[in-house]
Amino acid sequence: MKAVCWYGATDVRVETVPDPKILNPRDAILKITSTAICGSDLHIYDGYIPTMQPGDIIGHEFMGEIVEVGSKVTNLKPGDRVVVPSTIGCGHCHYCNHDMWSLCDNSNPNAWMEEKLFGNVTSAIYGYSHLFGGYAGAQAEYVRVPFADVGVVKVPAEIPDEKLLFISDAIPTGFMGAELCDIQPGDTVAVWGCGAVGQFAMISAYMLGAERVIGIDRFPERLQMAREHAKAETINYEEVDAGEALKEMTGGRGPDCCIDAVGLEAHGMGVEGVYDKAKQAVRLETDRPHVLRQMMVACRKGGTLSIMGVYGGFVDKLPFGAAFNKGLTFRMGQMHGQKYMQMLLDKVLNGELDPSFVVTHQLPLAEAKNGYEMFKHKEDKCIKVVLKP
Repeated sequence: MKAVCWYGATDVRVETVPDPKILNPRDAILKITSTAICGSDLHIYDGYIPTMQPGDIIGHEFMGEIVEVGSKVTNLKPGDRVVVPSTIGCGHCHYCNHDMWSLCDNSNPNAWMEEKLFGNVTSAIYGYSHLFGGYAGAQAEYVRVPFADVGVVKVPAEIPDEKLLFISDAIPTGFMGAELCDIQPGDTVAVWGCGAVGQFAMISAYMLGAERVIGIDRFPERLQMAREHAKAETINYEEVDAGEALKEMTGGRGPDCCIDAVGLEAHGMGVEGVYDKAKQAVRLETDRPHVLRQMMVACRKGGTLSIMGVYGGFVDKLPFGAAFNKGLTFRMGQMHGQKYMQMLLDKVLNGELDPSFVVTHQLPLAEAKNGYEMFKHKEDKCIKVVLKP
C-alpha cells in the first residue's frame, strides 16, 4: 500500500509499505477513504516531537471502510463505514471506564518512555511517535485499528466524508476544550487560534452557553471564517495587542475562559517571539509558550484556562505568579474522543453541525508533501487539507 512516511524535519515521502495485518483478536483493518493533516501533525513535520523514527507512517485523523476484523470484534463487519478516534483506548481500564480515554493504561506498549518523561503513561495515538505507542498512522491506504471493539463509531453511507471525518479528532478536541471551561451563562470565551480546532472550540463554546466568543489569530481568512461560521468576534494580534484588546472588549475584566488551540509552535511578536524560536531551535526549550503567557495575563481573576494545543516537553518564562495570585484554574489534555464522538455525530446527522466548512483543500495521497507545505506556510488561504488515498 501507499503511505506517508516521515524521514526527518520537513521530509515526508509517499512510499510503498507492507499492508497492515490483524495482530490481535480485537484488531480491525480499515480501508481509508479520507484522512486529514492536523495542526499537531505540523509539530511532527517540523521535527519537534521526539522518538520519531525514519519511515514511520504518520496521521491520526481518519475514516473509512472496515475490510477485516479479528475474532473478538463482534460489533463490526467488513463493509461497515466508520470513524475512528485518534487516541487509542482499551475500553476496560480505570481511565477508559471513567471516560478519560486519552489516559488509557493499556494501549501504549512503550509505557516506559512516557514514565521517564511524564511520570506516568497515557494512551497511544495513531502515527504520533514511539513515545505515544509507535502505531502506524492513517495517512495511508489502510491502517490497523487496535481495540476496534470499543470507540469506533459507525456512520451512515449517504453522508459525505467531509461532514464526518473531523469527528475523529478536530471536533471532539474543540468540544472538550470548551467543556473544560465549565462555561456559565453570560460567560465570555476567548480562543487563541482560528484553525479547525479553534473553529470547533468557538462553535462548541456557544453550544455550551457562552454569551460572547472571541477568536484570536493573524490570518485574515481564518478570522473571516471565525466570524462567518463560528459567529465570533475577532482580534488580529498583528494589528493590536491581543491582551489589551481583550481588556477593552470586556470592560477591563478579561475573558472568563481562555482556550489554547495553538500549542507548541505558537507565534509570538517582537523580542519574545524571537527568544522562543531561538531557544526552541537549539533545544534549550522544547515548546513555544507565547499563548500560555498571554492567556495567564489576559484571563479574568478566578477564570479558567483550557489548553488543547499540543505541548510536548518544557517551557520557561511563564508568569506563574500572575496565575497563582489571580486564582486561575488550568485544565488540559489530549481529547477523550470516544466520550464525545456519538454525541457529535448525532449533531451532524440532525443538521445542528456541519463541519465541512473548514475544508479548503483536497489532495490525493500522493501529493501529501505539497499538502504539508501548503498547510505549514498557509499558502492559498489553506486552513484544512484532506488527503484522499
